[in-house]
Amino acid sequence: MSFWRAIAVAALLATGPALLAGEIPPDARRSGYSFMGPDTRAMQDDDSSNPGMLFVLDGEALWTKRTGSADKACADCHGDARGSMKGVAARYPAFDKALARPVTLDQRINLCRSNHQQATPLPYESRDLLALSAFVAHQSRGIAITAGDDPQLKPFVEQGRDLFMQREGQLNLACTNCHDDNFNKRLAGAPITQGQPTGYPLYRLEWQTLGSLERRLRSCMTGVRAQAYDFGAPELVALELYLMSRAHGLTMETPAVRP
Repeated sequence: MSFWRAIAVAALLATGPALLAGEIPPDARRSGYSFMGPDTRAMQDDDSSNPGMLFVLDGEALWTKRTGSADKACADCHGDARGSMKGVAARYPAFDKALARPVTLDQRINLCRSNHQQATPLPYESRDLLALSAFVAHQSRGIAITAGDDPQLKPFVEQGRDLFMQREGQLNLACTNCHDDNFNKRLAGAPITQGQPTGYPLYRLEWQTLGSLERRLRSCMTGVRAQAYDFGAPELVALELYLMSRAHGLTMETPAVRP
């Protein structure tokens, strides 16, 4: 499947002139939801049909579960997530003063586990970490994304932008070649979106499970025959930060549903 996907990428960019539009103007930026067919939209819109909501429910249970040698739950510090977590995910990745760098929402959850619950960090892409992240992000559904507003994040946003524009892999492609220059087209039957990360962690029908933005980025890197960064790598965090800042003003949809 990945071989034919690579062939499709090459064919897409070789047939006809690319749009070569550069960065998409802020007022023309659209959620991936707008590129989906009616069945996928309907699945996302109905919480009783959205498979990502199962993870949200698991995250709600984990929110009040005491863990670690401190025998504390997230709720012991943060209370009712419907109030305390409202709008939080819309500003992540956020700057961490102690680390002097941005951290993702997943990393923040694990920092809280280590520092306050005295618990073992959850592995990337584990069900529990995805569930907690989805539950927290779900509290921001409908809220405008503001990530990147902190002036301390400026050099990291620029680093992420450079990575977005940088060609890589055996196919010599950059993120911008698909998501700025060729959105509204199709690749191996799937719509090419603008790559706006409004609904992560989201449920992908291809994966048959929930997944993080880092998983999606690594998949794209593999697709262009590049060496993917490790989960949690500074480069992936910077790229996620740029993408979230690029989606500034769009609203959170977690958990979104995509093909």
